[in-house]
Amino acid sequence: MRMLHTMLRVGDLERSLRFYTEVLGMQLLRRKDYPSGRFTLAFVGYGEESDHTVLELTHNWDTDHYALGDGYGHIALGVDDIHATCAAIAEKGGRVVREPGPMKHGSTVIAFVEDPDGYKVELIQLASRASS
Repeated sequence: MRMLHTMLRVGDLERSLRFYTEVLGMQLLRRKDYPSGRFTLAFVGYGEESDHTVLELTHNWDTDHYALGDGYGHIALGVDDIHATCAAIAEKGGRVVREPGPMKHGSTVIAFVEDPDGYKVELIQLASRASS
């Protein structure tokens, strides 16, 4: 496994992109609108996703701000076999809270597990990422 990205929900995507690119010097790596889900995902970082952990900025179109505690999203880990990984996590007592399957409004295969404090960790099937 390797760390892929951390997701933050943002109220104003353009303002956040300016901050992360102009203030912190990251590059906008990719951006995609999901009209049926009314959200946009923008990925920023200091290098290509194939070699670096990046930041996913999620803008839900109908939300212009978040309470600080609600802004944090999840940690993401890339895996080669999402079904075997979920089975191994469950065998070790981990809690799979979303079984493997395609993400809503896309085709990337994902699953979610929950840590002991309730924080979510997203598992992403690496072979499926190129299509979403």
